[in-house]
Amino acid sequence: MTDRAAVSVGNIKLKNPLICASGEHVMDRNGIRAALNSGVAAVVAKSTNETVAAREQIKKADYLLLDENWNAIAADGPSERAATFICRSGLTPQSFEEWLAMVVEMDNEARAYDAYVIASIVLADLDAAVMMSQQIEQAGIRILELNVGTPYGDEVENGCVPTERSSDRIETIVGTVRKAIKIPLWVKITGQSEQVDQLVLAARRAGADSVVAPGRFMGMIPDLETQRPYLDTNVGVGGYWNLPLTCYWLAQIYCALEDQYLDGQAAFPLVGTNGARSGEDVLRFLLAGASAVEMASAVLSDGTQVLSEAIDRIEDYLQVNDTQASRLIGKAAKVKKFAEMPDQKEPWKQFIRQ
Repeated sequence: MTDRAAVSVGNIKLKNPLICASGEHVMDRNGIRAALNSGVAAVVAKSTNETVAAREQIKKADYLLLDENWNAIAADGPSERAATFICRSGLTPQSFEEWLAMVVEMDNEARAYDAYVIASIVLADLDAAVMMSQQIEQAGIRILELNVGTPYGDEVENGCVPTERSSDRIETIVGTVRKAIKIPLWVKITGQSEQVDQLVLAARRAGADSVVAPGRFMGMIPDLETQRPYLDTNVGVGGYWNLPLTCYWLAQIYCALEDQYLDGQAAFPLVGTNGARSGEDVLRFLLAGASAVEMASAVLSDGTQVLSEAIDRIEDYLQVNDTQASRLIGKAAKVKKFAEMPDQKEPWKQFIRQ
């Protein structure tokens, strides 16, 4: 691997822009090691918080792959890019102490890979989140991801995994955690908002070093055979089809923060997530304004090989185009308004079928 793929997220230099996102695939040491072996720049360990309810929720988790016609695909069947991944999930079943010991060990191992293992806390109680953040820093872990935008906030009891949609709330939460720790703080926010950009700006004002956005959506898909919803409930939804929506928000945020970007380096960088399933998709996220990209659903459905393949494709593209990953950031973010577009000669006619 060359330095072509290197990017920076604040003061953190990453050997490439690909991050293995948090999920069941990195809930234990073996999963984290497999992700590190794939060549990614970082792995976000399966999230935790202080609540018993969030740990118990993993017992009720379920997962399903659907094809482009919304029919179920066997989990061990052939990979399909057009597959949609749906699930209900929970946090790691480990106690905080067990989880912390594992993340410390794995982040130390990650140094040999020139990589990071990132601690992830899902907010429940703010005071508890502050205490855990301080213990994470004291243990020597190098990056904290604070997730305030899980997709399941409206589906669970007692607010154990909330979906924060208020800029004021996010500014308060992030500001409180920021005052308590000095290590890099990345904040993961929801995509279930009409003002994703405002949530990002709120996290920035409060002192976040980066924002991971936009998080997954909730959905419900009826099964024609059972005439019930798949998995019998509302579900978190991930798939390739979400790429245009993520790129839209990345570009919107990038342009709102345009004065923070200079020569491919971002004073306030974005980490894109939701919809990337290949190296080409990672590159599209960079062009839209991301400095790095988290990938989860494709890893859950197809294994860590998709990460290795994505890194190879990124390297190939950069070599063929004689460029660097950092030079791509935001190149496609500035779009023209409709009024700026040239007149066309009835282009709709080619799409009309008689």
